[in-house]
Amino acid sequence: MKKSLYETDEAVIEGIRRDDERALAYLYKLYFPMISHFILSNSGTDDEAKDIYQEGVIVFYEKTRDNSLELSCQIKTYLYSVCRRLWLKRLAEKGRYASKLEETDSFVQVEEDTSQHEEQERQFGVMGEALGQLGEPCRSLLEDYYINTQSMQVITEKFGYTNSDTAKNQKYKCLQRLKKIFFATYKPGV
Repeated sequence: MKKSLYETDEAVIEGIRRDDERALAYLYKLYFPMISHFILSNSGTDDEAKDIYQEGVIVFYEKTRDNSLELSCQIKTYLYSVCRRLWLKRLAEKGRYASKLEETDSFVQVEEDTSQHEEQERQFGVMGEALGQLGEPCRSLLEDYYINTQSMQVITEKFGYTNSDTAKNQKYKCLQRLKKIFFATYKPGV
């Protein structure tokens, strides 16, 4: 796999200061999924996520270019904090967020929010791999029930089980197998 020119935050900052468009493009690609997830999980749309991320990157870019950036955390934490703040302000303007935001409102738990998001993404990755290792018909049965939200009656007919109880029993066995594969691979906090 080809290594990125911008493996460190310092390299990204230097790239922006040198007016290298690749640094900005890298920044856009790297952290947008995290910001998008936050906004979509908090009453936002995909377009709103793009707008907020654009605004957050502009704030970062301008502060970097005029040397007023005082970075005491990782870029992703800074962007998350700025975008979170911008989004909460927008929600307040739209009346979708009840409490008043004070200008002195701190960015408490941003590091924690970011690390929780990263851990959750890692868990999803491991779960996807475990599901891939599960095999058929278990994979399809669990996907139909949990992801496609099909009823047990539909699953009973689709897989040819004699009744819903048999299908539920098979789902339980498949879920136990999936858990076994998942926990054999997953190591918390690694």
